[in-house]
Amino acid sequence: MAKESDLKGKVILVVDDERDVLDAVGEELDVCIVHKAADYDTGLQYILSFTYDAVILDIMGVNGFELLKASVKRGFPTVMLTAHAVTTQALKKSMKLGAVSFLPKEKITELKQFLSDAVIGRASLSWVGVFDKLGNYFGKRFGPDWKEKDKFFREFEEAVRRSEKKETA
Repeated sequence: MAKESDLKGKVILVVDDERDVLDAVGEELDVCIVHKAADYDTGLQYILSFTYDAVILDIMGVNGFELLKASVKRGFPTVMLTAHAVTTQALKKSMKLGAVSFLPKEKITELKQFLSDAVIGRASLSWVGVFDKLGNYFGKRFGPDWKEKDKFFREFEEAVRRSEKKETA
């Protein structure tokens, strides 16, 4: 498990159209250097102009999926942070486009640990952490059998867990 000190001094970009969310992320990540952008254009300029240890993107309001593509192309571990797009479709799209984690805004107090896992840990394994930590939340939100209903989630998790076992063997 990663420690808070793992994030100390890391340079993080957060892009969200809500000023209170930008402020909350800044407070949560007080051990980091946090760049903030409130719109797509500014966020894209930051992504193209600086190097980040991690990027945190809202989905709605800032065209987060397009920013995710740019961030992943630059090789930045990217966490999706959303309130209104907490759906299986948004989760799946985030995974397919290369995000390393997905966090509902109502769980923002857990951002430091999720980000630490994404930055310090290995990207594919951070999804196992997402499923483990948010399994009950997603079960309530999407239904108790949400992973079983969708072959993509089931196969993805199985593949990552197999990979994890091989690496620890």
